[in-house]
Amino acid sequence: MREALRFVPDCLVLFRRLLGDARVPRRHKLLLAGVVGYLAMPFDLIPDFIPVLGQLDDAVVVVLGLRAVLRSAGPVAVREHWPGTPEGRAVIMRLAG
Repeated sequence: MREALRFVPDCLVLFRRLLGDARVPRRHKLLLAGVVGYLAMPFDLIPDFIPVLGQLDDAVVVVLGLRAVLRSAGPVAVREHWPGTPEGRAVIMRLAG
């Protein structure tokens, strides 16, 4: 449960770090900035007060953004910048393909 609660904050830190990485192309940095902006907005496509589904839309946006970065910068960049546990990194890598 603790790892699940840290998922989105760890992804925000990861995205912030990837924004400064030279291996990430500019178009993917813009995509990451959009994902961070979406996560920071006080409203979502599905409101967070709806159990499970409210957090699921955030997770889907994170996974899709990370998938694009993984395909361009590679898994090494994600591995270097991931702030969470190795188990959490394994989950995000598996989800992102």
